[in-house]
Amino acid sequence: MSSSSRIVLVTGGSRGLGRNAALALAADGADIVLTYRSQADAALEVVAQIEALGRRAAALPLDVADSGRFAAFAGQVKQVLGGWGATHLQGLLNNAGEGLYASIAETTPEQFDHAVAVHLKGPFFLTQALLPLIADGGRILNVSSGLARFSLPGSSAYAMMKGGIEVFTRYLAKELGARGISANTLAPGAIATDFGGGRVRDDEHVNGMVASITALGRAGQPDDIGPVAAALLSPRTAWINAQRVEASGGMFV
Repeated sequence: MSSSSRIVLVTGGSRGLGRNAALALAADGADIVLTYRSQADAALEVVAQIEALGRRAAALPLDVADSGRFAAFAGQVKQVLGGWGATHLQGLLNNAGEGLYASIAETTPEQFDHAVAVHLKGPFFLTQALLPLIADGGRILNVSSGLARFSLPGSSAYAMMKGGIEVFTRYLAKELGARGISANTLAPGAIATDFGGGRVRDDEHVNGMVASITALGRAGQPDDIGPVAAALLSPRTAWINAQRVEASGGMFV
């Protein structure tokens, strides 16, 4: 593996969609820097799986809600790159997040502020901190949600943050166009993972409801999303820019 290998940073890469995306990217020929908040063992398992595919991988701790540490984190990424004989990332996947299920009447200011920190402020300032490390001609992919298009009770605050991410993505594309960097949004539908306490995966009623409103007749699986993320971060799709790509199996069409 040469120092010219494509390197992609995936936040929240120890589990769920981030894990699946990291593996799909590795299968597509990328080396991976992934982050985790608390599940170090799970992150190291993903590193081992990536290495088994013949690619390089490193796992770094990161709490996307703690933007005050992003400068130090960028320094850690630079060290990893240097150890691989590289200077830049070719891709960034802002995936890390967590669910928030509460009605408008029940959402607390503390819950709202935490959602802002994780889903809006975190991706904005993490991307800012990493911009010097993203190569000209690179790719940025931000994860949104189908909930930014359709409305389901109990998801207002979470969906608002994802709507903000979609606006942020368009501005990234505009401001970074001179560097040849393209930026897009991936909006998954309801996916059967442990996200949000595993509601779609473990609750038969929720899973059945999702299947009933999805054109393909089932809830999504992580394997439905990882390859889409890999495709949108590939240099082969660089002309796709400033777009929202929904991968939901056709929810509420």
